[in-house]
Amino acid sequence: MPSEVAAVLLAGGLARRMGGGDKCLRLLGGRPILAHIIERVRPQISAMVLNANGDLARFKAFDMPVVPDAVEGFAGPLAGVLTGMAWAKANAPSARWLVSIATDTPFVPQDLVARLHEATEREGQPLACAASGGQSHPVIGLWSLALEGHLRTALVDEGVRKIDAWTARHGIATVEFSTTPLDPFFNVNTPDELEAAERMLGLSTLT
Repeated sequence: MPSEVAAVLLAGGLARRMGGGDKCLRLLGGRPILAHIIERVRPQISAMVLNANGDLARFKAFDMPVVPDAVEGFAGPLAGVLTGMAWAKANAPSARWLVSIATDTPFVPQDLVARLHEATEREGQPLACAASGGQSHPVIGLWSLALEGHLRTALVDEGVRKIDAWTARHGIATVEFSTTPLDPFFNVNTPDELEAAERMLGLSTLT
């Protein structure tokens, strides 16, 4: 299963609520948030790319490919997904799927890919997204690489920006994850949330 899946880590946002800069480079337990995510995701996939904009050299320490948005103008998470799809097709020939993960979610589940893929198989859908606490997380999703052309058309020719507006066209399975002992999709957007994540760090070994 991991051989069929590539990952794109989405770090293309502007992080205004964190005061600017890269949220994923903030330290959590003495390590960048991004390092926690990579550690959890890498065993689940065959190839991984980081989607970011600006000076890409700031991610050099992570020793992984970094690519900017394939669509100009900060077109949002869908642009990052499209970027990941194009990269996977060129660099991960065995991949049929792309999993997308926001880089402000340090506790992303270690069975994320398996459960999303299982849902696509069970429900016969080309897409799946995660949910927790009754709330869906469209950015945390599994995408069939066969849909790259459709997504490119929607972004470039139609100006579609909302994930839900595009996924509704194709059909999507939603997978609910438990919030015990913590919400695995807790995202760090503010300094207060970073402090909360520090308190939750010990529980993350249980997810």
